[in-house]
Amino acid sequence: MKGIKFSIIVFMFIAIFFNTYDSFAKEQKVIKPKEFGVYIKTKAGLIRLLPNLVLEEEGILFIESNKPPTFPLKDIQYFIIHGQYDMDVLTFNPLLFYGMSLGKPRYIFGKDMEIIVTKQKDNLYSIKPKGLLGRGYFCLWINDSAWDFVIE
Repeated sequence: MKGIKFSIIVFMFIAIFFNTYDSFAKEQKVIKPKEFGVYIKTKAGLIRLLPNLVLEEEGILFIESNKPPTFPLKDIQYFIIHGQYDMDVLTFNPLLFYGMSLGKPRYIFGKDMEIIVTKQKDNLYSIKPKGLLGRGYFCLWINDSAWDFVIE
């Protein structure tokens, strides 16, 4: 009986420790890029994403894929936006194939995924998805610019 009580106490201590560890853990220091833009923080460092224009035709918003960069899922840590952007309209979306136009694939924006936006400094924000990140074709979208990338 003493062994069972001891095991329960140890289990409860471990559960409480791991549940409160995140709130006391030291915040990650976000690296400030030298130039304005959108970046992916990977194990290798910051990698800048090139913007893609958001186009509109017959009321449908889409982008034309321009060989987006590809990242392994295990390497992506978070995203950084450095610059003067309207963060109120920032969304994180999967991209869905829409059709071909003059040999270029067009992709429409899927349903917004929930993200956590943390202001680090003036004009510097870190972005993390609220849920688990999966494989696929995604973008960070602000107004008429979208930064697209593939996670494999």
